Amino acid sequence: MITMKTKYALKAMYRLAISPPGEPVLIADIAEREDIPKKFLELILSELKQHGFLKSRKGRGGGYQLARDPKSISLASLIRVIEGPIAPVPCLSRTAYERCEGCRDEETCAVRLGLHAAYQDWVKALEGTSLQDVLGRVDEAAGKLTLGTRYSI
Repeated sequence: MITMKTKYALKAMYRLAISPPGEPVLIADIAEREDIPKKFLELILSELKQHGFLKSRKGRGGGYQLARDPKSISLASLIRVIEGPIAPVPCLSRTAYERCEGCRDEETCAVRLGLHAAYQDWVKALEGTSLQDVLGRVDEAAGKLTLGTRYSI
């Protein structure tokens, strides 16, 4: 399960991705539109900036904007920045492998073997889903809602 911090990061990245290219967005605007506590959002955006996802400008006309094309930002990379390793157990982690405490034999470990396939599918899906894909899915869902509410008398 992801934390609220990650949910807020994903919402903020979505908001920045739909903003006009080259136009910085104020933290206050993101916080208000996405219902995110402003101070918490400041910390999240700062962290995303440190990892090269965002750039910012200070002063008049300042704010945050994406530093990379939404097509090049995977959900996996965002989650790893905010959450750390995304593996359910450390012995499955690609980025922070550790032998599990108390494990006698990784090759026959029921926990590792039970989670391995599901974890690989999860990572593949997250790595294969870009911020641009999320934008498309939101647009598609919004279109379905609009179509469903049309009627005539």
